[in-house]
Amino acid sequence: MIDIRQLRYFVAVAEEEHVGRAAERLHISQSPLSRQIAQLEERLGLTLFERSQQRIRLTRDGQTFLAETRALLTHANRLESLGKRLGRGEEGGLCIGYIENAMHAGVLPNALRVLRVDRPNVHVALYNLSSAEQLEGLRQRSLDIALVSEPPTDDDPDLLGFQVLDDPMLLALPEQHPLAAKVVLSPQDLADQEWIGVQPRQDAGDAFVSACIRAGFTPDVRMQASEPFTALGLVASGLGIAMIQKGLSRNAPPGVVLREVPWLAFTTPLWAAWHRINLRPLVETFRKVLTDPVPRGSGLAREGNSISSIAVD
Repeated sequence: MIDIRQLRYFVAVAEEEHVGRAAERLHISQSPLSRQIAQLEERLGLTLFERSQQRIRLTRDGQTFLAETRALLTHANRLESLGKRLGRGEEGGLCIGYIENAMHAGVLPNALRVLRVDRPNVHVALYNLSSAEQLEGLRQRSLDIALVSEPPTDDDPDLLGFQVLDDPMLLALPEQHPLAAKVVLSPQDLADQEWIGVQPRQDAGDAFVSACIRAGFTPDVRMQASEPFTALGLVASGLGIAMIQKGLSRNAPPGVVLREVPWLAFTTPLWAAWHRINLRPLVETFRKVLTDPVPRGSGLAREGNSISSIAVD
């Protein structure tokens, strides 16, 4: 592989058309400079200069090689500058995994807004994956941050986690449903209803059914929606009732009534997870945004734009 230092020497000699002046410019002796140019020509199998006692000039091939060398060195300088900015956490990219609730509840969009205030040039790639896939992505270092429904275990040797949300659930009823007008709802009221289950990933497991059993009834799940907005649409069509995160209440379509059922101990948790070993300041910055509720809330109020470059898978 060509030595970058030799390329810098070559450009200096080509621009000065004099080895002595180039040596002074580079703050080295003339003899080592001549030797480096000769070694470069030997490596390339190419004569770069026409030499005379008065001066040296580029050959035609040398002129072509000079143009490409300048382009390469410019890119090398930019790459070095980028590396330094990455090291300081000023720029770079983040690969973030998430489950749907992280987006629906506003946790991920709000955190990205806050991040953009101090890191406007960050490129973000978003990957909608199950919690298990995300945790494996963290282990393989293909993800920087994961937003999952279940955290890593306390004794996990690689990963750490922090709960960022525990969203209460609301009962979604069709507007014309008999229970929509009832002041107080009991477990018996819900026992004989047709339910629409919401299980975006296998992460949800049997948590909903278990919560209903603890409350005193077993839900009759007739339909299974892959995400909560689909469930809300089915509820609006009168096809059943469903439990929906409170964070989605503003997005309920016409024809849906939302009711609190405090005796049903069922919430939707969300955890941020990351690798224990992290040398990138940008990842640490975003982790702090996610795990500090104060800047996350304040960022939503003062910054309404999106990240400058976001790729969603």
